[in-house]
This record gives sequence, C-alpha cells and structure tokens, in this order.
Amino acid sequence: MRVAIRTITTIEGDPLEQIALVDAANASHSIRILAGPEGEAGEESFDLNVCTPPWLQAEVARSGPIVGRHLLIVERWDAETVVRSLRQLFMAVEADDWSAVAQRLGRIGYWEFEDYQT
Repeated sequence: MRVAIRTITTIEGDPLEQIALVDAANASHSIRILAGPEGEAGEESFDLNVCTPPWLQAEVARSGPIVGRHLLIVERWDAETVVRSLRQLFMAVEADDWSAVAQRLGRIGYWEFEDYQT
C-alpha cells in the first residue's frame, strides 16, 4: 500500500506559502500533513516541527536538551523545499496495509493515533 498526501499546511490549516518569517535562517513552524491510502478515501494527520539549526541551538540553550523526534531540520525556511522533502519522505513509505504505513509515517510526524489503544 502506498501513501497519498492530501494536504501539507500549518497546524492552523494555512498554506505554507503564507508563512511570514522575520528570519528564514532562524525559524521554526509546526506543520500538519494529512495523508491516507492511495486510491482510497480517508486521511489521518501527522504533525512535525520544521526548524533551522540556529533556532534549534537557541531553543536548547533556552530550554535544555531536546529529543529529536518529529523534527525536520532545514538550512533555512523555504516552503517549496519543505513540501518537496516531506513528499519524498512520505512517498518512500510502503507496507502491506494502512496501519503499517501509518506507523512508519509516525516516525516522521506525530500520528494522531500514535498512542491509541482499543
């Protein structure tokens, strides 16, 4: 089974191209990817933080160590680069069923059902 990306937006649902930053080389923004099984209905969310090394360094200095899960680190904020990178990462994931695909995608972004137990 393959992944179909429905949208890549900010957590608030705004297009990435609308993000206005003071310094693209020192930035951080929360991103949401809605993805589902290719050729089928439905979607689930995967959230991650896109940040630059200077932002990460300042955050560690301010708050202490950071666990590097659900981070995409870029040299500078550029919506086109972020979207292209996320598409490549997501499209490389394949598995026998959606549950297995979603669990693998959850290594990239926080999957909305990551800790869900029935």
